[in-house]
Amino acid sequence: MTTQCGGRSDVALALRPREAARALGVCGKTLWSWTKAGIVPHVRIGKAVLYPVDLLQEWLRQQAARQQAETAELVEGQGNGAVQ
Repeated sequence: MTTQCGGRSDVALALRPREAARALGVCGKTLWSWTKAGIVPHVRIGKAVLYPVDLLQEWLRQQAARQQAETAELVEGQGNGAVQ
């Protein structure tokens, strides 16, 4: 996401809810549910809810790593009961 101010193009530091949902590939209701549950990183400034891009990227990396570790454990666990 980029913004333009005074003819200058900058990378956004944070996304609004609709932009964050689109970036994560989920619907707005899902993002809001995650936000209320404290699952996804966000910042409240007054009434505004913002999703810092760097925190979202790190959170997504952590989710992927956790999922890969769980899958590896599952695969290893299945190998222990092999028929000989």
